[in-house]
Amino acid sequence: MREKFNSFFSNKNTITEISDKDISQTENYLEVVKTFAKLTYQSVYIIDYQKRNFEYVSDNPIFLCGLTSEEVRELGYDFYFKNVGEKDLNLLLKINQIGFDFFDNLPVEDRKNYTISYDFHIINEKKNSILINHKLTPLFLNEEGKIWKAMCIVSLSPNHSSGNIIISSIKSEIISEFNLEDNVWENKKKAKLSDRETEILTLHARGLTINEIAEKIFLSPDTVKFHRRKLFEKMGVENITEALSYATHNKLL
Repeated sequence: MREKFNSFFSNKNTITEISDKDISQTENYLEVVKTFAKLTYQSVYIIDYQKRNFEYVSDNPIFLCGLTSEEVRELGYDFYFKNVGEKDLNLLLKINQIGFDFFDNLPVEDRKNYTISYDFHIINEKKNSILINHKLTPLFLNEEGKIWKAMCIVSLSPNHSSGNIIISSIKSEIISEFNLEDNVWENKKKAKLSDRETEILTLHARGLTINEIAEKIFLSPDTVKFHRRKLFEKMGVENITEALSYATHNKLL
């Protein structure tokens, strides 16, 4: 078990010392994180790679599995061993390895622009398996360019199975998706929405029906449905719920 625990911490990102300059980055940052957590429906937690624990865990229940945020914080990485099945736990260890390998090849000055996203199951307090989407992005690097602290954001996944490993940058139109069968990264372009598609998706996000959207933007319901179908094709999704989740995850709205 301890060997698997240590597998979460790549030798390429092992931090033994933190300098005064590193520490100066973090002044009052947790207050900002706590405020952000209050404004989102997603679960938020902070990993400290130097201490190898969770520094902060929000109160949102999605990620807690019936525990309190303080209990999850105290468990740290042991939370995964208690609430993730063997198959998905091995997947997480794989993601950890390939993620740090990918990160290690990026220019240091560009590293904080990247986010890795993936799906895995957690077992809640009722012993039900729930597929979640997990995003991790660096908050602070040490002077060597290694990840010191990272923010993780957890929400329900729009997908149907574990995996779906994607790395993206806020400064690039290219996303890298990991092919688990071939064990390689594959690059593809982010979906680009037309102004009309963005408008329709935004109105759906506000809770409007197809007929209400059609009336608001002076189109027929059939035309709205046509735009929705094109939207689904671009995103590779099957319904509006998945489309909204995709758009949120990829910052298209």
